[in-house]
Amino acid sequence: MAVGVHSAGHHGSRMGLSQVRQQNGSVGTATAWARAMCSVAMAALVATGAQAQQLSYGTNLRGTPGLIDMPSAHSPADAEIGLSYTRFTNTTRSALTFQLTPRLSTSFRYNQLYDIRPGGSGSNRAVFDFVFDRSFSLHYRIMDEGRYRPAVAVGLNDFLGTGFFESEYIVASKTLTPSLRATLGLGWGRFGTQGGFDNPLGILSGSFDARGARTVSNTGGEVDSIEWFRGDAALFGGLQYQINDRTLATVEYSSDAYPFEDGTAFDVKSPVNVAVSYDLYPGLRLTGAYLYGSEAAINLSYNINPKVRRDGNINNTAPLPVRPAGTGAAASWDAATDPQARGLQTATATALSEQDITLYGLTLSGDLARVAIVNDTYRTDSQAIGRTARTLTYTLPNSIARYEIVVMRRNLPVVSATLRRSDLTDLEFDADAAFASYARAGIDTSPAAVPPTADPFPRLDFGIAPFISTSLFDPDSPVRLAGGLSLTGDLDLTPGLRLSGDIRSKLLGNLDDATRRSNSVLPRVRSEKNIYDREQTTLNRLTASYLFRPGTDLYGRATAGYLEYGFAGVSTELLWAPAGRRYALGADLNRVRQRDFDQRLGLRDYTVTTGHLSAYYDFDDGYFTQLDLGRYLAGDDGGTLTVGRRFDNGWNVEAYATLTDVSFDDFGEGSFDKGIRVTIPFDFLTGQDMRRSRPVLIQPILRDGGARLSVQDRLYPLIEDSRTDDLQRTWGQFWR
Repeated sequence: MAVGVHSAGHHGSRMGLSQVRQQNGSVGTATAWARAMCSVAMAALVATGAQAQQLSYGTNLRGTPGLIDMPSAHSPADAEIGLSYTRFTNTTRSALTFQLTPRLSTSFRYNQLYDIRPGGSGSNRAVFDFVFDRSFSLHYRIMDEGRYRPAVAVGLNDFLGTGFFESEYIVASKTLTPSLRATLGLGWGRFGTQGGFDNPLGILSGSFDARGARTVSNTGGEVDSIEWFRGDAALFGGLQYQINDRTLATVEYSSDAYPFEDGTAFDVKSPVNVAVSYDLYPGLRLTGAYLYGSEAAINLSYNINPKVRRDGNINNTAPLPVRPAGTGAAASWDAATDPQARGLQTATATALSEQDITLYGLTLSGDLARVAIVNDTYRTDSQAIGRTARTLTYTLPNSIARYEIVVMRRNLPVVSATLRRSDLTDLEFDADAAFASYARAGIDTSPAAVPPTADPFPRLDFGIAPFISTSLFDPDSPVRLAGGLSLTGDLDLTPGLRLSGDIRSKLLGNLDDATRRSNSVLPRVRSEKNIYDREQTTLNRLTASYLFRPGTDLYGRATAGYLEYGFAGVSTELLWAPAGRRYALGADLNRVRQRDFDQRLGLRDYTVTTGHLSAYYDFDDGYFTQLDLGRYLAGDDGGTLTVGRRFDNGWNVEAYATLTDVSFDDFGEGSFDKGIRVTIPFDFLTGQDMRRSRPVLIQPILRDGGARLSVQDRLYPLIEDSRTDDLQRTWGQFWR
């Protein structure tokens, strides 16, 4: 959180939210009308027998499932990702929401607030010129809507931030007619400041009657669960009416009195808000609202669901049908007397290239062909294997009855599928072709190597491409960007051995404008990144790496050189990923030294040994978790827990949190390292099959505690989509 103060006064603590009730107890005619509206809505919730209809829904001005400024009980479709931007007087909100499960919504929100009085309206405490505030929210639907019962949800706002928007709620929503929906809820914290009353949970325990207060100087990042659902409570509610298939009208009674904004940022004259939302395009919604009797607001939101694949791949080569045996190829093949071997390899390589697949190696033995391929195009190896198998029915003779197709990654075999040619013919038009073909395939995650068709080494690949670097949530500027050109090159010397480099030249942007000095008490392994960002042309990476298979289900990596922008040294890694299992175990050990700020060849004095033991586990429906325990770059010891969801089309959404033996005070703002990473596949956006993707890291604050080394070709991400369970899950694309 960043703050600026323009008036003198004590600002180390703030008024408890329960105290604000005294300043907002009289709410006038508007409040009486709104309470009557809520009473009517509650009566309708109980009395109506209308069958639930599919009204449109969306996020509120806070970026969470809701009405206008208040929550509702309904939630988006499973896996939906929402982006939201809201602007009204002295307030700007940006939010990212992800429907992690069918019932659980998670939101990250960044607020730019001006003229805030943390002491509450009517106090004599300081007014902050600005506050850049980050907060997290959870919304869980505990009951679905039925014929007579409403949907019910419970939620937490700002439970991991500085507490400006700290609130909890229970809310119910019910569809009354095909076009009308009512919502009624009970809120605490910020949601208990307008027309509040004694907490009804006080009948359970007296501890629910009073609510404590956080201090404004709090750096955030701490879960203050002892205050949840405590202090005054208040009612909120609203009605939503679907005017037509694109237009939604909403009216609500808000229980948030905006105690820190009222009288300074803007005036709260009424708790009633009204809004009209219009769908400009599927997923894109524009909302105009009139808030609190004094303010006009505008909101733009965009929702996308990574579970829904684009309709077709509009620019791709069509897959070949299976060629029936006995037509179009030599009737037999004698591998021992092979006058046409080179011709067959050339024909197969040409045919596969037309399917955007690279032939690495081809050998024949009896009725078996072993074919190694490089898949740089298709999102899943299942699709590449399927296209290769059908291509082989055209280029190989009928005497070859079995195809073992080996997928190569970094010149190493990672998985193979053995298929019978007759099964391809029999199952091509079978109603259950995907399941049946997988059941008959032989999957091996430790296949033997296939000799290359020709000596491919040394092989050089290089290119020039644009790059974008970002710095988010700088206390002095929420967004900083830089763009330029990146010259990358890979020189493969032998199978698994590669020299790799990346030189970047910045052409535009404002990353070099950051001048804030680090105040970290730890070794400054990340908090001085703004100094690294000032350089125009840099050697981002220059390494020699070796990938190998030391045994069955084992993978190894050794990397040396300038590993990343901040550190150079040696990195080693070993991964055990047993076939057919959901789990994998890994270990990495690194000895590194900090690089000079100019990111050329010079090194600084700081040296550290860092490493982790890692455990990976894949759940059903794409959910996964990763636990890393070990030593971080600043010499601190601890662990990182990552939880996420991976989709077959390349989308990946994950959140992580790191706790080490560094105290929250020593860590500084944010208390501990945490973040959200969204990986966006290019083919989802373009309709053109490709394996490339762009990871976007949303990191609330960049500090030194819990910082981990960034090394290219980490083993588990390299092989995760070639494991047996991933092939089985994506085998439906075998016939695409």
